[in-house]
Amino acid sequence: MTEQGDSATFAKIGVIAGPQHAAQIRQELAEWLNRCFALDPEKSSDVLLAVYEALANAAEFAYVDAPQPGPMHVRADYDDGAGVLTVTVTDEGRWRAKDDSVANPARGRGIPLMRALADRADIDTTAAGTEVRLQWDQIVQNCGSRTT
Repeated sequence: MTEQGDSATFAKIGVIAGPQHAAQIRQELAEWLNRCFALDPEKSSDVLLAVYEALANAAEFAYVDAPQPGPMHVRADYDDGAGVLTVTVTDEGRWRAKDDSVANPARGRGIPLMRALADRADIDTTAAGTEVRLQWDQIVQNCGSRTT
């Protein structure tokens, strides 16, 4: 499900966790951000890259031991009063801790990157899945404040 129009909410629920879907969601999120917010190119890039990293992690790691990929969910909400954009990426898979015995210097930069690009980045893991919550402050909306 995607919230369309000039809404302060964007959602993609139950999308199969895979790299092609992560890229598709990134494109749809970019269109929504461009339509609904006055973001400079750097801030827009920061949001999209951080969210894509969360999506890519869900696609690559959440269902690594499952016979097939499961769902991932993305929701972006804007708090007009606070000027805060919150993007939440969740999966229903299993958290996989970093394996230091398989050190690859080209890997393992996604979480630090998310934390560097967002004003706040929180990761919660439970038996039911993982939730990545990314927030950006001082965001200016340029579309209606209604949520559909």
